[in-house]
Amino acid sequence: MKKALQYIFLTTFLIFFTFLSLSAQPHAGQQSAGNVTGDRIGAGAGAPVGGGTLLLIGLAGLYGGKKVYTMRKSLEG
Repeated sequence: MKKALQYIFLTTFLIFFTFLSLSAQPHAGQQSAGNVTGDRIGAGAGAPVGGGTLLLIGLAGLYGGKKVYTMRKSLEG
């Protein structure tokens, strides 16, 4: 039962962060439909960093949770 809950949690987590990272903001000077509306000089490259940052924070949280879980399990046994 515990393995099934872990798989359900992992699958839900991956699906949630996939959809969260796909909803990125459009580049500077560009509308959501993809039409360029202005000059992009000085606007920067417009690299989408927000989705990657959230993904890394989420993975770090999972790694920390796993470490705490295994440490607690080793102290009990």
